[in-house]
Amino acid sequence: MKIWLDGGLQDIESARVSVLDHGLTVGDGIFETVKAVHGRPFALTRHLDRLTRSARGLGLPDPDLDEVRRACAAVLEANPMPLGRLRLTYTGGHGPLGSDRGDRGPTLVVALGGTTRRPDSTAVVTAPWTRNERGALTGLKTTSYAENVLALARARERGASEALFGNTVGQLCEGTGSNVFVVLDGELHTPPLASGCLAGITRALVVEWTGAEETDLPLDVLERAEEVFLTSTLRDVQAVHRVDGRELPGTPGPVTAKAMRIFDERSGADLDP
Repeated sequence: MKIWLDGGLQDIESARVSVLDHGLTVGDGIFETVKAVHGRPFALTRHLDRLTRSARGLGLPDPDLDEVRRACAAVLEANPMPLGRLRLTYTGGHGPLGSDRGDRGPTLVVALGGTTRRPDSTAVVTAPWTRNERGALTGLKTTSYAENVLALARARERGASEALFGNTVGQLCEGTGSNVFVVLDGELHTPPLASGCLAGITRALVVEWTGAEETDLPLDVLERAEEVFLTSTLRDVQAVHRVDGRELPGTPGPVTAKAMRIFDERSGADLDP
């Protein structure tokens, strides 16, 4: 397995990042996960745009997107596989043992791992913790993921693959690594970015391609929604058949099934929409 580090390809067994890298010591970094199908990345331009937005939001230098594209191409060519998870990680680089940054510049790592297509439906639970829609990191895809690790572990313990958060004012927000859509009276809705959710790439495409409404939704909408589905880079559109103890019969419902079909067709026709 080859990864990109320090400007070139390296064997994963021998590649090394400093133990003083700010991404390790204080979580000072950002990342993107890109789906790769037979060596071709999906929606790479959108992912790189968000990488830049996250870097600016965190006060990091803009990533060199030409280098990132070269790195992605090199890693994909060196590691052929039918379906992959391409991970771009960009950190504050070597720094002191504290929150101040060093002056050596950022670290860029591009790696690839194999994956398989997700099941058509899944179970979710609601998290007992909240997202802070007014936090300094809100809307940024940072490597500070410990909260998500904890919530996802809780979901796994309960036989689910995702945990959904409300925000500090009791509105539905997002999952640990996904966005959420609900169907009410036959209409498709998803929380707005003002709820504190990440501007998911798949979320944006589903909104564009289906006409879903961005709507402030109370967290308890999950108790009465006719249909629920998740979106993310590796889930695409995934139906939800259980929320906590509530079963949603007939999953996927008609609105979800239509969204799944539209996404499959549109994403298959254009790899960089």
